Amino acid sequence: MLSILPADPQDAAMLAGVQKKTFDSDAQQYQNKEEDGPPGYDSADWQVEQMNHGHYYKLLAAGGIIGGMIVFPSSGGDECHLGRIFIDPLHQNHGYGHEAFRFLFQTYPSAQKWTLDTPSWAVRNHYFYQKHGFIQTGEIKDTNSGETIIEYERISNEG
Repeated sequence: MLSILPADPQDAAMLAGVQKKTFDSDAQQYQNKEEDGPPGYDSADWQVEQMNHGHYYKLLAAGGIIGGMIVFPSSGGDECHLGRIFIDPLHQNHGYGHEAFRFLFQTYPSAQKWTLDTPSWAVRNHYFYQKHGFIQTGEIKDTNSGETIIEYERISNEG
């Protein structure tokens, strides 16, 4: 069973560790790199910073933190950007991602629009987001890494 609670600064090191494991696993699988991830993915300080700027949730199962997600709601609450969602590779394909999205959509009922982005090479992510009602709206080229980032959005049919 999955529990979702607000993350606290004392969770930062554990969240950074799980996030590093998750993104490095994707880098190994899809990019033939030993490690790679988005900015701050392996930094406890970055995790705390995100807790101060957005709504950071920890995903709990199997007696510990198995993942997290960071939400940035607009000031009016009608839009939310999912800055990051990650689940330890050992706990993927157990329905936790689906439960996490259900939690988000229930927790932010006034959000008529959700946005997120993911690397073009993260094929599994594309399928997962599309399965949850997101459609591709664009792509941008990261000038630092040269990577193509795919932008997604989900418009609520409710409300």
